[in-house]
Amino acid sequence: MGKTEQYSPLPPWTRTDYCGALRATDVGREVALWGWVQTRRDHGGLIFIDLRDRDGIVQLVLNPAHSGQAHEAAGDVRSEFYVAVKGKVVRRAEGTVNAELPTGEIEIAVSAFEILSASAPVPFQIADGEATAEEIRLKYRYLDLRRPEMQRNLRRRHQALQAVRSHLDQNGFIDVETPILFKSTPEGARDYLVPSRVNPGKFYALPQSPQLLKQILMIGGFDRYYQIARCFRDEDLRANRQPEFSQIDIEMTCPRPEDIQSIAEGMIASVYRSVLGIDVKPPFPRMPYSEAIERFGIDKPDLRFAMELKNLTSAFAGTSFKVFAEILARGESVYGINVTGDHPLTRRELDELTESVKSRHSMGLAWIKVGEGGAWQGPIAKYLSDGERAAATSTAELKTGDTMLMVGGQPDKVRPVLGDIRLQLATKFGLDKSDELKFLWVVDFPMFDYSAEDRRMVSVNHPFTAPNPDDLAMLESAPLKARALAYDMVLNGQELGGGSIRIHSRELQMKVFELLGLTREEAIDRFGFLLDALKYGAPPHGGIAFGVDRICMMLCGTDSLRDVIAFPKTQKAVDPMSGAPSEVDPRQLKELSIKVTS
Repeated sequence: MGKTEQYSPLPPWTRTDYCGALRATDVGREVALWGWVQTRRDHGGLIFIDLRDRDGIVQLVLNPAHSGQAHEAAGDVRSEFYVAVKGKVVRRAEGTVNAELPTGEIEIAVSAFEILSASAPVPFQIADGEATAEEIRLKYRYLDLRRPEMQRNLRRRHQALQAVRSHLDQNGFIDVETPILFKSTPEGARDYLVPSRVNPGKFYALPQSPQLLKQILMIGGFDRYYQIARCFRDEDLRANRQPEFSQIDIEMTCPRPEDIQSIAEGMIASVYRSVLGIDVKPPFPRMPYSEAIERFGIDKPDLRFAMELKNLTSAFAGTSFKVFAEILARGESVYGINVTGDHPLTRRELDELTESVKSRHSMGLAWIKVGEGGAWQGPIAKYLSDGERAAATSTAELKTGDTMLMVGGQPDKVRPVLGDIRLQLATKFGLDKSDELKFLWVVDFPMFDYSAEDRRMVSVNHPFTAPNPDDLAMLESAPLKARALAYDMVLNGQELGGGSIRIHSRELQMKVFELLGLTREEAIDRFGFLLDALKYGAPPHGGIAFGVDRICMMLCGTDSLRDVIAFPKTQKAVDPMSGAPSEVDPRQLKELSIKVTS
């Protein structure tokens, strides 16, 4: 076995410190370290090595006059060799201090050096800030995890969950595990199914959430439950979606929505204080769903900037501008947003935005600019009367230099388009500042929406959400107008978590299933165990669930969940490192009574 193939089954000595933890106060101490070689530099016999572990980097110096065999052993090391060293902490020579490193005032004068494991040449540099294609990072995830960014991100994840557990423990919650193999109760995303070998032709499902089980726990008398739960959903993926994920699952007996919100606010405040040292101050503001949609075009509004939607329908009533007149004649609406003069848009940018709205949404975008003296400029300005201009100027609070973007049509289609433009422009002009934290509760969600694809009503939250008591009668007369006792916590335009008060009446639960198009037999087949449990003195209950990965993504300032998960999947639900999902031995399929047909 050559020098570059050296291997030791056990470390030769016990580690005394992590590399990144050493400081000038440690000068004079004898230390023992383990770690990876970040870089090696040979300066006329003196060898300098940057040694890295999970806490950071420290510089080693090997002098042939003093290090002896250690100097010889270090002669052949390359990046990512794993080594053990012993030596004394000494001050760096004057003029060689590295102010960019926490350990930059000191170095280790090495007296003993052993290679524990050699390394092949690595496919990318493992250093802070190195840009590497994500597909390469995921294929060599074991190397990617060594990067300082990933070490920091996963440590923050650990700290966040520590704070969550501490807060919930202090507030009387009990950690209870629920099963991973459970019954398929399809509603919403597709289940991952697991065949049962001992029950041929039957399947378990991996849980999309512990929703029904945590309700059973409340009926079972646990009063306050939580779990860091593993969940699975077979759905199309995006940067903020994964087929398997973790959520902070919480349920309480006899809560009001504000009781759950108070617990959740305290938990999030504890997380930010523990992980980032930021003092978040509850209570967070509340905004009804209808107001969020009307003002921001989205149910998770970003409050870090203005550019709110304005309903201009009344301003253009009776207009002679043909496009707007036809829209209003159909009983539809015109909405706009005011892009203020300190964020100007060029004609080319306006044309590109117009084309984008047309190609992505099959809708038209109109715009005007306010010139000196309040004069309107733009392609449609000449078609609008002085009265229309005055009314729209007042409604949108337009001033000289402002640009107003307008879209007309059905409100439920127009508002999301302008909401999306609002977010695009905020990013373009740097208005979505990462150092601002704007928390919000969105409340009073509708119980139901109508799915044209399925030609039936569907739950906006889930079918176990209780209606607002004031809207109970609407379940018979106008169910699409009924509000739910549901609430979402939003931070900077991202939904962190959502929950609701649950239905604890068997009769009301059956009514909701009926409104969703389930027959009595289908409801009992899918949810019979819950319906049975509701017959036996079920207390009122409610809760909330937070996406662990989403929270950590916000804490770490990254745009992708894959940066805060140790072993994530791609957008095609593939693990490039292991090759999962993969084919299996035909004998396994035969044991499970499964035949692959395509």
